[in-house]
Amino acid sequence: MIRVMIVEDSLVVRTYLEHIIDRDPRLTLVASVTTAEEALCCLKRVAPDVISLDVRLPKMNGFEATLKIMSERPTPIVIFASDVNEADLNISKNALRAGAVSVLEKPMSAMSKDYEKIADDICDQLVCMSQVKVVRQQSARILQLSESEDFRKIEMFRSSKASIFNEKEFGVLGIVASTGGPTALVKMLSQLPDDFPLPILLVQHITSSFLQGFTTWLSGLCPFDVRIATAGERIEAGRIYMAPVEHHLELVSDRIHLSNADPVSMQRPSGTVLFRSMARNSSSRSIAILMTGMGDDGAEGMKELYEAGGHTIAQDEESCAVYGMPAEAVRLNSVTELLPLERIAQHLTRLVEPKAQKV
Repeated sequence: MIRVMIVEDSLVVRTYLEHIIDRDPRLTLVASVTTAEEALCCLKRVAPDVISLDVRLPKMNGFEATLKIMSERPTPIVIFASDVNEADLNISKNALRAGAVSVLEKPMSAMSKDYEKIADDICDQLVCMSQVKVVRQQSARILQLSESEDFRKIEMFRSSKASIFNEKEFGVLGIVASTGGPTALVKMLSQLPDDFPLPILLVQHITSSFLQGFTTWLSGLCPFDVRIATAGERIEAGRIYMAPVEHHLELVSDRIHLSNADPVSMQRPSGTVLFRSMARNSSSRSIAILMTGMGDDGAEGMKELYEAGGHTIAQDEESCAVYGMPAEAVRLNSVTELLPLERIAQHLTRLVEPKAQKV
């Protein structure tokens, strides 16, 4: 069984969480405390597999607690925020950067009409997040691949048609990420030059309440105008268009199309929907990146884009928080290049250089 620790100062919410964890046969509650200080005191003794952590605690807040936990005994942390205001968002975003694996909106009442679904979703999240690999923040390993190692990995996943990629002129970049995505996206996008010449379409699986806050956060940390996509707008370089809540994001010609069609791979927005639209409308002029995340969303769409002549990149296993979606794309033989997170931005910049500048 998966061992869960609750860190929550609200008696109502703590009781609620204790109840739903107790009834789930996959989970067992090993500690339920009211402060981060208490959690740290018993952390090694109770050895949880996953921690439910309130973002606002009486003394040490969720960000500070995450830093402490990740430096003392790295454990997957699910952050709960009760009020999606600027202060909570800042704490939550900093907690993600410090090593937390997910942010959820705090359940407010067991009397809600959606009680059963909310309870099931929380337990599913705790189960899934318990499987995420985490590292000690003070000594997190940074991949140090040599150029020869990079190219060896690239050649393993390059098709014959990819050998002419230096001659292509690309027109659009699509990115799909899920678990571990926010932190990975910041690392990768912040390394791109501010004159990066392609518009960027982004599907990030994220709790709807935190979408706007994540958009603002990302905009402040990378050299682009990050916005929630609007139906009908023409895509332009220097902008990142994020899929809005409960809508698929698609490319039709050079404009945004939004759809509330059924979920694909249990996701709406879905990365597969985005990549399929790129295959139809931009095909060989498209670059697609599939990043860290659970499940298989994006893989089927990447396969269609790959077969249409698009250039496809998957984040490698070593640098993923969860090697689910990229692994499925590799299994489908739809990946042109498999790269560590630290190399993706540099490689993208190389791909889109004017041909005259390429060596």
